[in-house]
Amino acid sequence: MLASHFHLNTSKEAPADAEVISHQLMMRSGMIRKHAGGIYTYMPLALKVLRKVENIVRTEMNRAGAIEILMPMVQPAELWMQSGRWDAYGPELLRLKDRHGRDFILQPTSEEMVTDIIANEVQSWRQLPLNLYHIQTKFRDERRPRFGLMRGREFTMKDAYSFDRDEAGALKSYDTMFNAYKRIFTALGLKFRAVNADTGSIGGSRSHEFQVIADTGEDLIVYNPESDYAANIELAEAPCLVAERAAPTQALERVPTPGANKCEIVAQQLGLPIERTVKSVVYSVNDAEGNKFICLLLVRGDHEVNEVKISKLPQLKYGFELASEEQILEYFGSKPGYLGPVNTLKSITIIADKTVANMSDFVCGGNLENTHWIGVNWGRDLPEPVIADIRNVVAGDPAVGEPGTLAIEHGIEVGHVFFLGDKYSEKLKATYLNEQGKPEVIQMGCYGIGISRIMAAAIEQNNDNKGIIWPMPMAPFEVVICPIGFHKNEEVRQKALELHNFLNEQGVDVILDDRDIRPGVMFSEWELIGIPLRVTIGERGIKDGIIEVQERRKEEAVKLSLSEANNYVLDLYKHLKSEI
Repeated sequence: MLASHFHLNTSKEAPADAEVISHQLMMRSGMIRKHAGGIYTYMPLALKVLRKVENIVRTEMNRAGAIEILMPMVQPAELWMQSGRWDAYGPELLRLKDRHGRDFILQPTSEEMVTDIIANEVQSWRQLPLNLYHIQTKFRDERRPRFGLMRGREFTMKDAYSFDRDEAGALKSYDTMFNAYKRIFTALGLKFRAVNADTGSIGGSRSHEFQVIADTGEDLIVYNPESDYAANIELAEAPCLVAERAAPTQALERVPTPGANKCEIVAQQLGLPIERTVKSVVYSVNDAEGNKFICLLLVRGDHEVNEVKISKLPQLKYGFELASEEQILEYFGSKPGYLGPVNTLKSITIIADKTVANMSDFVCGGNLENTHWIGVNWGRDLPEPVIADIRNVVAGDPAVGEPGTLAIEHGIEVGHVFFLGDKYSEKLKATYLNEQGKPEVIQMGCYGIGISRIMAAAIEQNNDNKGIIWPMPMAPFEVVICPIGFHKNEEVRQKALELHNFLNEQGVDVILDDRDIRPGVMFSEWELIGIPLRVTIGERGIKDGIIEVQERRKEEAVKLSLSEANNYVLDLYKHLKSEI
């Protein structure tokens, strides 16, 4: 490929709305062009990357026994009504009507569509197991699309769906896909973790996220450096930090704490470690009949309530929200900031984190502005609470059930696998006849990869102050040849073409920059674009019998004799490919 036959359009400045580095660099390198919030055209460089990601995903999905299909982007609303997600999905689901007034949606995902296919195509146990996947455009009407391809409205996704006779078979299919995903992200050259995760709006009972590690990631990943344990912070089990509750040593006393509406300020005023304080968070909770009651959740002063964990508690499973100031005044008689479980005005349900449940002589809000209780103890001053793991893990917590200390790093979710069971197959009547001729509900799994999001995540993980540093498998071009004076020096021209043709014949995705531009501009442009290998051929080098090879990830170039250049570049290319 000659650069003069390709389309390049880079810029020095990123648009003002490009907040994260991947968005900035993709706009500056001319990879994407914005048309509306969260809607972009993939320009030639980006499309090359996208297709390379697709090909790696497709190769591993086929290897795992999945079969490719292509489902429509526009789907009939009846299927979503049948599954219950027409109303449950929320405003992110873009609804539309055709000229006949019939309801449709732009698919954000395809559980309903593929389950309907199976309901009509599969009759016998002999047709199972089956795994279907497609790579297709998706649309989610994000309230605030941002970060370029990280959180767009239109995006490219691979979703796969497994169908099995029973749960044991479905979990085996799940493991097959889990292992395929590990191979995919390894083959892409990305540093990633597979973490235990919440099932979210897709539903199901078993779930793992695949997170690309990046300092700019929005997700927090808890992991044990001494084991394979990793989990999204929403799901990571928090240990009890107090092994055994000690006997009370202090009397209960209400003390003044003027202006101390946070545990940090309370601890400072009282001269106590923050670990002696307890934080109160009040929720208005629904019961099975839709009636509301007040629930007080208690965590240690330096901890935070985890709303994903509490959503799974029996007491909060029918829905909850933070209590209003009016409700707080009604039940506690005080404004937020001075709340506590002692002497409430009305009966409440108290749920304490495991650590708080073992604390003694602790400090909590006095239910009176500018006051707190000290010397608070369970059993004596308070009834025993409901005990549960309701907090976020923090770095330095001991691992649960194994040696090691937990650490936290940032990640970007690029893949998610779910065991669905019969969540969709039962509602959409996807059944099969077993060996005895009796109908049984098919067990399902679903498996998604954000193809376009991977591009942004890879940049977030691989960049420097010059631009993108693409992993070799994803790079739009693997090698760029930069001849200085291509149109002025025949020897430079011939050597550049010779190397280009040699690498091209060896299957290397190579581009030769034959444009008549200054060397500094040429180099900075390719550094911005992020090509893994650059070969520089200049008139002075030709006279001295040398060329330069520069790895994008390294500061220093390697000088080579003309005679060894071709094989050296090819060998280095193969080495970088083999490192993945």
